[in-house]
Amino acid sequence: MLYTLISPYTITEEIKKSRFIVNASPINNTEQASHFIAQVSELSATHNCWAWKLGNQYRFNDDGEPTSTAGRPILAAIEGQDCDNVVVVVTRYFGGIKLGTGGLIRAYGSSASHCLQQAPLVPIILRIPCYITCLYSEWPILENRLKEANAIIEEQTFDAMSTQLHIAITEDKIASFNEFIINLTRGREKLIIKQ
Repeated sequence: MLYTLISPYTITEEIKKSRFIVNASPINNTEQASHFIAQVSELSATHNCWAWKLGNQYRFNDDGEPTSTAGRPILAAIEGQDCDNVVVVVTRYFGGIKLGTGGLIRAYGSSASHCLQQAPLVPIILRIPCYITCLYSEWPILENRLKEANAIIEEQTFDAMSTQLHIAITEDKIASFNEFIINLTRGREKLIIKQ
């Protein structure tokens, strides 16, 4: 099961006199990730290294640290804590002691992990987007069933005779919900999975 943060979370750690400020936040798109990175990055800091993950998409940045010693370990921490839809920025203020390649990897990775371990998390419920059409007379019954199935109505439009819905529903409920739609509409409609 994958998790995301309930809200932004921050911790500060000191490692060999360097101060590491870790800011993590839930995100729903790349624009939110970029905005959060810009918002929490401190210009006076030595480095503002970051990583984000959104499903199969991910990015990371070492911000001047040796290649793959900061961004990649932050991403590994996100994945290691079973997180998704998350951005993590680790801001480093150099304390005068060089950490070396291994030390940097450990420092960035462990501080990001500690932040995600302490942050309040919530499970991500994966839902599949679908379409449904029903007559107005069928809508009250369908509306109740949508609530029971914990489906989310993403968009609803109306015409003279019916309502068209774009919903998101968990995969385990698709077969039974499709059967319900077929029975409700007497075979006129079925659940259409959005490609």
